[in-house]
Amino acid sequence: MTPLHHDYFSANRERILTAWCDLLRIESVSADASGLAHCARAAAWLKRWLKYAGFQTEVVLPPNGRPIVWAERPGVPSAPAVLFYGHYDVQPADPVAAWRHPPFDPVCVDGRIYARGAEDNKGQLFAFLQGVAARIGAGLPLPTLRVLLEGEEECGSPSLLACAHDPTWRKRLAADILLVCDTSMHSCGQPAIVAGLRGMQTLTITLRGPSHDLHSGSHGGLAPNAAQGMAELLASLHDPQGRIAVAGFLDGWAAPSADERRLAEAVPFDPAAYISETGAPPEGGERAIPPIHRTAFHPTIEVNGVHSGYGGPGSKTIIPAEAVAKLSARLCPDQNPSRTMDALAAHLRAHCPPGLTLELSDVRSGSRGFRLPLDSPLFRLATDVLTRMDARGPLFLWEGASIPIIATLQEVSGAAPLLVGFGREEDHIHAPNESFGLDQFQQVMTYADAMLGALV
Repeated sequence: MTPLHHDYFSANRERILTAWCDLLRIESVSADASGLAHCARAAAWLKRWLKYAGFQTEVVLPPNGRPIVWAERPGVPSAPAVLFYGHYDVQPADPVAAWRHPPFDPVCVDGRIYARGAEDNKGQLFAFLQGVAARIGAGLPLPTLRVLLEGEEECGSPSLLACAHDPTWRKRLAADILLVCDTSMHSCGQPAIVAGLRGMQTLTITLRGPSHDLHSGSHGGLAPNAAQGMAELLASLHDPQGRIAVAGFLDGWAAPSADERRLAEAVPFDPAAYISETGAPPEGGERAIPPIHRTAFHPTIEVNGVHSGYGGPGSKTIIPAEAVAKLSARLCPDQNPSRTMDALAAHLRAHCPPGLTLELSDVRSGSRGFRLPLDSPLFRLATDVLTRMDARGPLFLWEGASIPIIATLQEVSGAAPLLVGFGREEDHIHAPNESFGLDQFQQVMTYADAMLGALV
């Protein structure tokens, strides 16, 4: 692998770390309106940096949203155009008391930068951009590169999702390859290509019975019980073996290919380690299916929360008048989110217990998943690049999680997505004491240099 990134990092170490820490000091939390001004500062900072690096830049201000940073640099005309996506917003730092250092005052300890956003995603996106800067500084060719940095990924990307389908944005986002550096390596330290993500949809269920809570002695056995009805309704979503029992929900689902199964099963899964990490055995879902397949290749319907009646100390002998539950579903790439939501809603209405009324609210049909074709040139190229970085070659991960904006960007831009990240478990993203190693930072630089160089 070319030593370009090593030479560039060594020669510019203090300048790179100073700039990175300046970005980390900006409290660009997107969870509530209090972070709006900070998000604007972060967007302005990134615009200045990209302009200095030689990009044409613009900050777009969506109505009532956080700024979107757009930048473009023409490259080799015959090379595929690249769209690089990242986000500058971060999770809240709560609980602040659990941090060993102030979350927005970055420090370097034992070769790691500690701060909120150190990894997710300011660290990875800035390291990628530094890899680009290294090639520019060395006079090496690049493909046409378009950079899209948003400030609302941590709250669902509402502004970017709204903008993306505008004809102006469709033209601007057009690309051949979508590169994303917002994921992790395997725990063994081996590079990983995210070969698939699940889509997601959510809704809230409300069941109502009597006009008010009733005495469980006077009315027990007569009045419909909203809490019991909710338990019955939620239980109807799966059969005793954990299989989804919603008619039509699985329409379109495609079983993984033999190659996909083989590559997924090459990723170590240790039930004991899972128990150690979560405090629970991997016994959820369709138990007849291997654990790695359940999150990689199968859709799910999960109950996220239930509330009804009295939950305080002691007892309160009532028949609850109302029960509320929140559901989320994870979808595989070939499922249509509108149809799965219609199937789920129809099932809930058909199975609503007698005497109770059903209301569905906060219905978000959500996004499709995506799957990287294993026979695509991009898959082969990325595998080759990562094998040159690590002789073991990459692992291939079909993540159970969702990044809703990826499916939208894939649809709007026409680009093939490639998700390769260099996060580790010890980075503690979304938690106190988030950090990112300088070695990881340089790995991202290496990847950016090698991947972009391989495209020209």
